Amino acid sequence: MTSMNEKQFAEAGLSSQAAGWVKNLGLQRHPEGGYFAEVYRADGLISGSALLEHGGSRPYLTSIYFMLSPGDLSRFHRLKSDEIWYHHCGGGLNIHQIDTQGSHSVFRLGNNLAAGESLQVIIKAGCWFGAVVAGDEEALVGCAVAPGFDFADFELATRAKLLAQYPQHEKIINQLA
Repeated sequence: MTSMNEKQFAEAGLSSQAAGWVKNLGLQRHPEGGYFAEVYRADGLISGSALLEHGGSRPYLTSIYFMLSPGDLSRFHRLKSDEIWYHHCGGGLNIHQIDTQGSHSVFRLGNNLAAGESLQVIIKAGCWFGAVVAGDEEALVGCAVAPGFDFADFELATRAKLLAQYPQHEKIINQLA
C-alpha cells in the first residue's frame, strides 16, 4: 500500500485524528467503506463439516481495526460468521442490521453508556449490516470474526436485491446500499 501524504488526507476529508490513525495503524480503504487493517489471524484452522457453508477451512479467529469518518459509511454487507464490534476511541457508530427474519435494528456502538451506547455489538452470521458515524467525530473500532474472516464469505449488498427482499426498509437501504 502506498502511504498517503497530508494533502491526500485533507482531500479525502480526514481530520488530523483520522489521518493519524490511518498513518499509524496502517489503515487502508475497505470495499464496504471506511478504513481497515487486519491485526490478528489465528494460526489454527477450523475445517470439516463445521464449515460446510464456508466452503473450506477458516482460521479460528480474525480481528481488524476499522475506522469510519463522518460522511463515510459502511455499506450493507453480510458475513458467513459472527462478528463482534468493539469501540476503541473517537465518536460512536450507529450499526444498522436487517436480520434473517427481515427486522431492522440499530445498535449504538460507543463509550457513552449513559446515552445508551454499548462498548461492543454482536452481529450474527447471515444478517445484513452497515454503519454510519453517530455524530461529527470519526470512530475507531475493532471487529473480531469467528470463524475467521475470508473475503469469500463477504457479500456486499446491492440496493435492488435488498429493496426487492425488504421494501419496508427502503429509507435505510437507500442510505447504506
